[in-house]
Amino acid sequence: MGAGANKFSSGWLRCLVSASFVIATGPVAGDARAADASFGKPGEPVKLTIGHPCCYTEVWSAMALRGKELWKKHLPAGSTVEFEIGLQGSTIVNNMLAGKAQIGYVGDLPSIAATTKETVADLRMIAVTGVAYDQCNILLVRKDAPQFKGAEDAVKWLAGKQFALPKGTCSDIFAKDLFAKSNVQPAAYLNQNVEVITSGFRAGKLDGAAIWEPVAARLVHDGLARRIASGANYNLKDSSYMLMNAELIKQRPDVVKGWLNAELDAQLYMAEEKNAPEMIRMVMQQTTGFPERSLWNALYARYPESQGGTKVRINFPFVFTPEIMGLLNGGTTFLHSIKAINVEKLRADAIMPEFAEQVLKERKLKSPIGDVTALPESDYKGK
Repeated sequence: MGAGANKFSSGWLRCLVSASFVIATGPVAGDARAADASFGKPGEPVKLTIGHPCCYTEVWSAMALRGKELWKKHLPAGSTVEFEIGLQGSTIVNNMLAGKAQIGYVGDLPSIAATTKETVADLRMIAVTGVAYDQCNILLVRKDAPQFKGAEDAVKWLAGKQFALPKGTCSDIFAKDLFAKSNVQPAAYLNQNVEVITSGFRAGKLDGAAIWEPVAARLVHDGLARRIASGANYNLKDSSYMLMNAELIKQRPDVVKGWLNAELDAQLYMAEEKNAPEMIRMVMQQTTGFPERSLWNALYARYPESQGGTKVRINFPFVFTPEIMGLLNGGTTFLHSIKAINVEKLRADAIMPEFAEQVLKERKLKSPIGDVTALPESDYKGK
């Protein structure tokens, strides 16, 4: 394991108690004023704090990078790295706004919102950590729901039913889009965190929910819900990104490229099917409260097409492709529509694609650099 301890030590529900979309909009308590921070001169050892959510599979490259200590190969000798696991993407962003972390791994909406808070701290998107049909975009129904012929029948069944999700998240975009496509209106569209959703399924008070991995896999594994569809059924993708402090970028381009090379190594590692058992062991070491099978299912399980299963669980474009820019533009429009941000378009320098593009070119690789391929159930050899 890399330097720094995993400070997340309680059960999986505590990690996900609050999944509402809350990003700091003013001065942050303990604000270190990142613009005044000194990160040393190129070539000198650097001290970094890296933030990533405890429970979002699409940013697990951070866990591979940490578990394999890939950063040691690419950062200046003597550098130290501490990994801070946050409750959710907004927690990571708020820590970065407060100057408590310099690099963050988060989903699309927190990434977008983070770049609009430059009066607090200047954060930029510098690489893509993953894109998928079914990492955030997963539709669940209660365990005793009827057996449906396909996703469309399942969504129609939710008309007039009790439905919940954490509003202002990628799951919110997904649910609103699929209900609009199917001309379906639930009786209630509830804003609930994962703990309440879990309790609702357990008590039989909830008919359906939209949620992300590995939480979806855990709910299914525990027999509390059934998976009935994903973004694959509706051609809807989700994505995640790497954020970096602008002052670090300015002062230490060597560190930027070094970290991106380590991230590239992590994504290439995850794309190798033979690494699946070791990858899940590393995730188990860095996550508390999830059964090993739930974690394996979240990243590798091959679900039936009728449930939104895909041959590829995560794709690694690494750089900002036209498809990725389309997803970011759509996310920005959504956040503005719900008044979570006050801009209709991202500022021109919110995304800095040049570093990732240069790293890819120097490594003689092209986007996408690989995939996490869905595996048959027989490939699971764990507990």
